[in-house]
Amino acid sequence: MEVTLPLKIIGLGRYLPSRIVPSSELETICGLSTGWVEQRNGVSERRWVSGETSSFMAAEAAREALEEACLAPGELNLIINASGTAEQAIPDTGALIQRQLGLGRSGIPAFSVHNTCLSFITALDVAANYLNSGRYRNILIASSDISSCGINLKEPESASLVGDAAAAVVVTRSSDGDRSGIHHAHFKSYGDGAYLTTIMGGGSAHHPAKPGHNPDDDLFRMDGSAVLRMVRGIDEQFLEELYPGLSKSLLDIDVVVPHQSSKVGLLLLKRYGWPEGKIIHTLPWLGNCVAASIPATLYQAVREGRLQRGQKALLVGTGAGLSIGGLIISF
Repeated sequence: MEVTLPLKIIGLGRYLPSRIVPSSELETICGLSTGWVEQRNGVSERRWVSGETSSFMAAEAAREALEEACLAPGELNLIINASGTAEQAIPDTGALIQRQLGLGRSGIPAFSVHNTCLSFITALDVAANYLNSGRYRNILIASSDISSCGINLKEPESASLVGDAAAAVVVTRSSDGDRSGIHHAHFKSYGDGAYLTTIMGGGSAHHPAKPGHNPDDDLFRMDGSAVLRMVRGIDEQFLEELYPGLSKSLLDIDVVVPHQSSKVGLLLLKRYGWPEGKIIHTLPWLGNCVAASIPATLYQAVREGRLQRGQKALLVGTGAGLSIGGLIISF
């Protein structure tokens, strides 16, 4: 649906852990045949942390974004953590990112917008509304996900899919006459798919202090086939609600920045007649980085010159919940 909210991305940053984990390593761990992971998931390698925390990675990405925006950390008015995984249950990771940036005494508000893999684009929508109201001027959105700590080796398909990464943007209200902004935004959730993608532990229902706690509840589980079937039943209608005609062509959109869900998930995009050359891929070498996936891929598109000022981009994906969401923005 059309919204037209002034928003300009004035800085981007990304942090990738230095440890590169080739798919052959996971094939050995999981007892899989050579080439199984790349053939099944389309991932040849991914990054895993070597001691980094989520807030550290977010702050590193934020520093690059702030430098590009020509802003000091103290010039921020709001910090939004838009991650699919938390560093700890309490406090909110937003406060930890603020602290990592040396702003622990600043009073700058910091909180999370959490919509699993869609957290970044949901946070962009939230930030645009804040900017439009005039409440804030410079907003940092940081997505930082460490999934390697919770992989379930009993499910090699999902265990071999995920990677660790962080990405951040600094956004402000675009000025009069500047085309930068969100033109269309749409989100839908279907709770009937809530248990298709889960980590059961970590909350009050399956708290580790409860008697009989099952450690497997703290690991990631996904029924990929069921997710795909559900998405195939809602995707075309969703795209038409987002932007009429989008389920058949890209219309006036220059670049697609999709959530890097899986090889099959990205192949699904071919159903819509979108030119392959306009779709940005980072899955083969980063894997699925949860909420950090879309901004890390957006960063790639901009740094490679495939998305430039004045061009229009579609940011789109699905997440646990089951949720589906998309934004069309002029960069």
